[in-house]
Amino acid sequence: MAAVYRFCFLILVGCLVSSVAFAQNRGGRGLVSFGASSGLANDTLFLDPNQDIAVQLMPFDDMVKIATAYSPSLRYQDAVANSLDEARSITRSQILQNISGFANYSGGNQSLNITNFQTGTIAPGGTTSPNIQPDARNNQLLNGYRVGVDVRVSLFDVFGRKHLIRQADANHKAALVQKDIIALQLRQQLIIIYQDMITSQQILKARLLDEQATLAAMRIAESEIQKGKITARELAGNTTAYVQARSVVEESKGAFLRNVHLFESLMGVSIQQLKRY
Repeated sequence: MAAVYRFCFLILVGCLVSSVAFAQNRGGRGLVSFGASSGLANDTLFLDPNQDIAVQLMPFDDMVKIATAYSPSLRYQDAVANSLDEARSITRSQILQNISGFANYSGGNQSLNITNFQTGTIAPGGTTSPNIQPDARNNQLLNGYRVGVDVRVSLFDVFGRKHLIRQADANHKAALVQKDIIALQLRQQLIIIYQDMITSQQILKARLLDEQATLAAMRIAESEIQKGKITARELAGNTTAYVQARSVVEESKGAFLRNVHLFESLMGVSIQQLKRY
């Protein structure tokens, strides 16, 4: 007879656990809302706790590519590298500042004739010395166009400019290497958070099973106390066990949600955009 009662008790527990699980999954087609239960307003995340999150999301390598494209740190470093590349181009072309050209035009009705002193001419219309032979050389500054090129090369341009170019090249290469370092660090952070998210989900799945079992035991205890089969102390023990299990579930949900949002912040997009379709 005792075996029959034990068998009936096990069947009743199984039915209650199934009904609890069905009631929990009924509202969201098997999905659980983590935002509302964690006290975060307007933050509802629908994920299936019974299905591995690695299956629900796209492949990890694809997510790394998305994170690389949306990472503010990488975009900033890319801008720094482009700036240093432009600085390198400026350094290479800086020598051109030593070369200049000019062109001008003078107009008017005046001209200046300068005669060599050997002709004896002191000023236009002045006296000359008869003992000095006239010199045919003279200079004239008249109206007209003037064009020229000025080239100046300093010793620094000869011996120091090559070092500036090497420095600019090294700065640009360092910026590119720093970009690769940031991309590697981002990948490492994604691996850590991704694994933490998977682990917290597995813990949550186990805690949900424990909560369902303690809830079924509490419902049975409530039914049994009405029949006088158990004492109030036993009912209180079952209720306490359920409350503790429920508290652990909420903590697990919070840990899982925290890891999800940390993962979202690193990705730069919401978790819904990362789900498989």
